[in-house]
Amino acid sequence: MRTLHINLNGTRKPMDRFFDHCVGAGRAGEMLRAQSLTQLSMLQEGCHFRYLRFHGLLSDDMAVCRLDGDGKVLYNWQYIDLVFDEMLARGIRPLVELSFMPDCLKSGDTTIFWWKGNVTPPADMERWSGLVSAVARHVTARYGVTEVERWYFEVWNEPNLSGFFTGTQADYFALYDATVAAIKAVHPAYRVGGPATAGLDEGAWIPEMIAHCAENNVPIDFISTHSYGGDGALDEYGRDRHRLKAAPDCVMRDVRNVRRQVLESALPDLPVFFTEWSNSYTPRDNVHDSYISAPFVLYTLKRCEGYADSMSYWTFTDIFEEAGPGPAPFHGGFGLMNIQGIKKPTFHAFRWLCELPDTELPTEDTDSYAAVDDTAVHVLFWNYTKPEQDAVNESYFIRDLPAKAIEDVHVTLEGLTRGTYTVEHYRVGYLKKDAYTLYLRAGLTALDGWETPSAAQMEALRRQTDGAPEALEKLCVGADGRATLAVPMRENDVVRLILRHEGA
Repeated sequence: MRTLHINLNGTRKPMDRFFDHCVGAGRAGEMLRAQSLTQLSMLQEGCHFRYLRFHGLLSDDMAVCRLDGDGKVLYNWQYIDLVFDEMLARGIRPLVELSFMPDCLKSGDTTIFWWKGNVTPPADMERWSGLVSAVARHVTARYGVTEVERWYFEVWNEPNLSGFFTGTQADYFALYDATVAAIKAVHPAYRVGGPATAGLDEGAWIPEMIAHCAENNVPIDFISTHSYGGDGALDEYGRDRHRLKAAPDCVMRDVRNVRRQVLESALPDLPVFFTEWSNSYTPRDNVHDSYISAPFVLYTLKRCEGYADSMSYWTFTDIFEEAGPGPAPFHGGFGLMNIQGIKKPTFHAFRWLCELPDTELPTEDTDSYAAVDDTAVHVLFWNYTKPEQDAVNESYFIRDLPAKAIEDVHVTLEGLTRGTYTVEHYRVGYLKKDAYTLYLRAGLTALDGWETPSAAQMEALRRQTDGAPEALEKLCVGADGRATLAVPMRENDVVRLILRHEGA
């Protein structure tokens, strides 16, 4: 019998809030759109992420720099200011990814994605340094040193993959050295890191990056890298065949391995940031829409606690155009919300996790959290069961996939104040805040293949996937301060309970 034992008079500890440190978005240009900003506001209402990371801040659609007739570099901060202003107004700071190469500084014509981010090193490193310095000086003038000291600057994205950087490892180190020098010259306390690599199974430059910085006295303030829980191949348009990795703890293994590499290095105290992670690295994989991704998120984050300082889920919205605009309301996009702002199961998992109070209580259960504040007791638990796939993700997760019933979870509490409690029950799982299965069941995918459902149909999905509890019950607690709740469970359910004391 699975039992959560929660003693309100037991040992308490501060909640490790590494999970709400950062979240991802596609690219800077997408954050100029009203719909993206509306969804960011929706996200921040409950999650209160502290940082947002995205590609393409320096790409040409942001119009940051150009050459005049005499070959002089001219700067334009209008779009960057719009993006950063809107972020800060919503209580979220930039984790600034310095990429991709502006056309006027490029050394070649190689690009990636539908929106053509240039992935070549700079033709002139001095001009690159001048751009980075100008960015740092501008944000300092606009927002102040005290504010920008709280930001992070990450150099490039996945430079170990040829699709993202045409240079060598040595070229990346040269790019990093020039970048960190330019930023630190503006203010030495500004935080810079990298290498923002991916493909950890093949090695991702972590030991080499630290050794380079230590041996050459190059500043580095954090290590960043990426991990995904899918196997397969991928082109820049998200095409090919994928499966979930055999071991459900695959991302956790990467996180712990990187932490070990840092601890064994010359700079063992470096923070470890996973600036992208998810269970699949393609934006056309309906596993992202499936209810099974909600417990996967919680299962993974719980096992990364103490090893990662930041886990930035990729991404918060399906307004994301690496492979081009999403062709359907549910097309396998990375987001916690779809293009129309309908909340996926992963949205609720993150919101419930981020809404946990700052004081954590032990539960004696691996797949759960309990936390308390002055007004309520919060309990969050889940089952993650990796599906036994008989097909690749692109064929498997386009089906209606009913969940099997499993044993109840018994939540036993002690140390409660005598009296009556209201218990709010929330659930994500099959047909519970499960927009994608409801979408499939309604036959909305059959409307000429890629048609968008009507406004009324989308509103019906919103109503069925809002944040309301599925049930409320009264709980009477006697003088002994004890209570037990038996909660029905199915595979891949996520359950949240909130107990509020009403009085004696």
